[in-house]
Amino acid sequence: MAKITFSLGGVHPDDAKLAKDRPIEVLPLPQTVYVSMAQHLGAPAKPVVAVGDVVKTGQVIAEPGGFISAFVHAPASGTVKSIAPRKDLAGNWMTHIEIAVEGDEWAEGIDLSDTLVTEIPEDRAFILDRIKANGVVGLGGATFPTHVKLNPAPGSVAECLIINGAECEPYLTSDYRIMLEHPKEIVLGAAIMQKVLGGCKCVIGIEENKPAAIEKMRAAVGELHLGNIEVVSLKKKYPQGGEKQLIDAVMHRQVGSGGLPISVGAVVQNVATSLAVYEAVQKNKPLITNTLTITGDCLPVEKMHNYLFRIGMPLSYIAEQAGGVPEGAAKLISGGPMMGKAIANLDACTVKGSSSILYLSEAATRREPETNCIRCGKCAEACPMGLEPFLLNKLARAGKTDELEANAVQDCIECGCCLYTCPAHLPLLDIIRQAKGQVMGIIRARAAAAKAAAEAAKAAKN
Repeated sequence: MAKITFSLGGVHPDDAKLAKDRPIEVLPLPQTVYVSMAQHLGAPAKPVVAVGDVVKTGQVIAEPGGFISAFVHAPASGTVKSIAPRKDLAGNWMTHIEIAVEGDEWAEGIDLSDTLVTEIPEDRAFILDRIKANGVVGLGGATFPTHVKLNPAPGSVAECLIINGAECEPYLTSDYRIMLEHPKEIVLGAAIMQKVLGGCKCVIGIEENKPAAIEKMRAAVGELHLGNIEVVSLKKKYPQGGEKQLIDAVMHRQVGSGGLPISVGAVVQNVATSLAVYEAVQKNKPLITNTLTITGDCLPVEKMHNYLFRIGMPLSYIAEQAGGVPEGAAKLISGGPMMGKAIANLDACTVKGSSSILYLSEAATRREPETNCIRCGKCAEACPMGLEPFLLNKLARAGKTDELEANAVQDCIECGCCLYTCPAHLPLLDIIRQAKGQVMGIIRARAAAAKAAAEAAKAAKN
């Protein structure tokens, strides 16, 4: 029987799941937390507290700044000390709410018990409101507000809810640990999302290198008697956890250029998002915690961790709790080694979508000198989007934005497969990412101009 996987490209890096046997530990609260207003896709949240206010854990401190935005809650109880710009992981200035931590007194109405709540509410509007009010966003990387994704436009029909448990990035093990330690909560979260989407089929996809997680999740489905949820084993291949790649693997359908998953009847959510949905709907608990892996090739296994953290914790504090930055670390990465971003500022703080602090040695991060393209085509063979990276690289270097758009540079998912396979050591991902940003800017400007023209024509007609 052929293993379930996507049809185009992909690579097979060493999975390096070194921290997989390290149980989740709860991080103690620091003296101060700094909560970003831009920790979700879309418009930044707007603060609803003022300097000097005393807040409780789980209390709303910022409201959505637009349709695609999310509520933000206090991760600890204490006093608001400042509302001001602060540098994020990438070194960009973003508004943060600074809270001097004075305890952990939770807001009323939040169920902090370990009791499993299995009865799913019937009211779809109630479920969506709970998800929105508790600030749930996608935790697979994009941090798209979950209540928006679960409420597709009229005329769109969800045929399959896909829960992503692939965790295909090397080193990362936080999703694996929550599947081992909270399988029933994840499955119930999936069932809640099924309810919202009209009772469609649900498939939980987990890579074959996580047999214990597959077993745990299948047992949870059986014990909860949820017959319309299936746990499938996926081939270990990167980027198996990509949204479009999962849809291809599970439903054998391809999302067209510029299209959304719902266009082929799919909705994709991460296992951590499913856990957050369970907590939001069944426990009325806001999304102020997530799981993060401390790992890397220059750390001994006994110093690796999977931490349950609160949003707003400085990375420097987490690193200190884990024993400090190892001496051999040449680069620190937030996320995995393929799609993660270098940490430019260790004083930056955790956000809802934080997934790791990855310590990599010089040997693991050193780039070989760039040579000439030999036109071998390996980058095109590896591209899971069916693009031609060697051509996009050539066009980008020549500044040909029209041809870049015509060759679908905007469809690049920035997975790094091209860079991983290139024998000439060309910085393909870096160049294509920059070119994609330029083309996307042009596309957005064109759309804005068309919208303005249409509004002007409508106004003139009236």
